[in-house]
Formats: sequence, structure tokens, C-alpha cells
Amino acid sequence: MNWDQVVKKVAPHVLKIETPSGHGTGFLFLYNDTGSWCGIATAEHVVAHADDWQQPIKIHHPHTGKTIFLKQEERVIYRDWKTDSAVILFFKSDLDLPDSPITLLPMGSLIDIGSEVGWLGFPSVAPNNLCFFSGNVSARQEYRNAYLIDGVAINGVSGGPVLHLTETDGVQIVGTVSAYSANRATGEVLPGLAIAQDVSHFHDVALKVHSIDEANRKKAEFEMHQNQELQT
Repeated sequence: MNWDQVVKKVAPHVLKIETPSGHGTGFLFLYNDTGSWCGIATAEHVVAHADDWQQPIKIHHPHTGKTIFLKQEERVIYRDWKTDSAVILFFKSDLDLPDSPITLLPMGSLIDIGSEVGWLGFPSVAPNNLCFFSGNVSARQEYRNAYLIDGVAINGVSGGPVLHLTETDGVQIVGTVSAYSANRATGEVLPGLAIAQDVSHFHDVALKVHSIDEANRKKAEFEMHQNQELQT
């Protein structure tokens, strides 16, 4: 599979996230067990201000042309400022998203230095276009669960999926675009490195969501048994 095929596969999962103060990128990564609501992964700084001030968030799905507005009471956002990662949970509604999310890199797995990766997002220089970028992993920064990538990250692409392709596992999401660290050693802004957070926060949220589903199932089973005992 080449990058053009990867883009065709992943693009339907990518969304534009707009707030009163700007926009970023997100992607479908989770459904609850019943498929009634979904989780959109993004960068924490994309939604932090809107969440703090209980402002509406606009989510646009370019693949279908559909858009929804989420008020504060219509969503739950799990934020982790330490890893600049966030998950927006809301009822699936009528966005008509793909039935299955793209696989996340398994918990505890890392990609090697030198590996080629690609990423997608809506850059501020072309905010209505889903754009593709690529580069190589330059280093891993354990202290903030991040990768440094030899590539560009433009405003608006924050929160976009960082993708890795292998012959054995196919396409996997290995992180999210977080920032761009320009080289200012000479006083001028020179090419630098993109920063991509890994997917650890998203795995943590997925476990929490499924544990809530499990708790709700057990509660329903308990109440059903209680009703059966009362009837007998």
C-alpha cells in the first residue's frame, strides 16, 4: 500500500474541529460497545479554551459534507494537558462516520527512529482542504510521550492523525500532531521539527469508556434479576 492508498483509507475518518477561537483537526478513534456514541481524538489545545468557557464546538466531516454543533451539555471532553491530547465524546448523531475506526498502535509499542510517517490535517494556509504531509521519526521523547519528526506542522493541522504503515499490521495511527518547533538558533525562523504525541491518552480513555459500558451492563443485569425475584 502506497501513501495515496493510505490517504484514501484514512480520509473518511478525519474531521475538522472549529471553535470560536480557531480550528484544528481530529479523527474517529472509538465507539462505545453499542455504537450509540463515538470518540474523536484531537490535540488538547484545540479544544481547551472552548471547553473551559463552555463554548460550542463545530465538527465538520468533509467526506460526507455533514456538520454538527456540540454545546457544552452535548459532549464530554477528556483532556490531558501533559500530553496535549483530548477526546471529544458525543452521540454519533447523523455524521455518518465509518463503521470501524483505524487501528491505534498497541499500548506499549513504539515506532523506530528513522521510520517514515504521514499525517493529515487542515492547515491554516488551506483551511478547507484536507492536506497530506510526511517525514521521518527523528527521536522519541519519553518524558512527554512524544515523537520528533523531520517534517512540517502548520497551524490547523494540530490534532491530525500521524500514520505508520507496515506490511504486517497495515495502517496504524501512532500519534497526533501537537506542535512545530522552529529552529531559532540564529535569530531567524529556520526549518525545525514537528512534535507528535503518542496514543497513550486515547488508550486510557478507551479503557475508561469500555469499563463504563461494562458497569452499565452489570447494573442492568442486577436490576433485571431483582425484578425477576420480585415477580416470583
